[in-house]
Formats: sequence, structure tokens, C-alpha cells
Amino acid sequence: MADGQSSARITDPKVMRALAHPARIAIVEHLGSTGAVVTATECAGLVGLSPSATSYHLRELAKFGLVEQAPSRGDARERVWRSTTSGFSVDGDLDEPETRDSQRALVDVYLSRDFARMREWVARLHEEPRAWQDASTLMGPMLLLNAEELIEVNRRVKEVLDPYRRRERMGDAPADARPVVVHYAAFPVE
Repeated sequence: MADGQSSARITDPKVMRALAHPARIAIVEHLGSTGAVVTATECAGLVGLSPSATSYHLRELAKFGLVEQAPSRGDARERVWRSTTSGFSVDGDLDEPETRDSQRALVDVYLSRDFARMREWVARLHEEPRAWQDASTLMGPMLLLNAEELIEVNRRVKEVLDPYRRRERMGDAPADARPVVVHYAAFPVE
């Protein structure tokens, strides 16, 4: 798929289950956020697996349309892969038990990875330059909203973040720019 890809909306519980693996989420995130074209060997370092295991995960992701084989970079024997989307959202029929279970499994893997990233950041925070220490934040304000207001807050947060998406900025980001994960969740509590 060419640049200008949109985010995929995943509704099929089989696709959710297929994606509910740490290596697969890492692959989809990397390819989608960078637009990179990679071999399984190049991708293996990213996910910490062997090239053959990574190749298996790429083929599984391709079965569900999340990645695809890209045109060769010159050596016809080399199999290269690219993302079919710039990101994804999960939106299945939660009245269906299979969808609920699949979504829960996917979100669990996703959250485990993101919380591990947060813990890693906090552990190395003291090693980072002061500018990055000051720029990073971890906050959890308690808001009082109705559903309509929460929709508006979510829309505005997305609007603020969109111009900074990695894939769109790769060619013109400041020289000192680094990949930054923004973990955002907004939901009612009891």
C-alpha cells in the first residue's frame, strides 16, 4: 500500500487473536509508524527473535492483511515486507463472547508492552539528558465528564497528536527528535 495509509479498524476476533502477540504488535507498530520495508532478518532484531520465527510472524500477519510482501529491493530472492496500514484500532461487537475474549487478549498484550515501556523509562530516567527528563510526563488526572464531553476530549487529544505522528514526520523532524510513545486511555471508573 502506498504512503497516506489510514488506520485499520479491526472488528474480526480472529484478527484480534492473531495480533495478540508481543512480537506481532511490535512488527505492526514499527512498520506502520515508519513505513519501512524490511526483511525478516532486519525485523528479527527489533522483536528479539530469530529470523525464522520473525518470518513466521510476518506470514501470519499477512494472512490477516496487516502486512504484505513489498516489491523486491533488487535481489529477487530477498522477501521484503511492509505494513498495509499506518495503525489500527479495535472495535468489535462486544455482545459476542468470542469478540470480547479476543479483544481482551489483544488489549492485555498491548497494555503489558506499554507498561513495560513506562517502567523501563522510569528505570533509566536518571541516565537521560535533563531536557528529556523535563519533557517526559506521567499523569493521571481525574476528570468529571459525560459521554459527549469524553468524545470531545478524545477528538481534541487526537487533533493535538496527529501532526507529530512518526511516519508523517520522518522526513522533516528536528535533528534531535526521538520516537516518543504517548499512552492515552480515557474511560469511566466506578
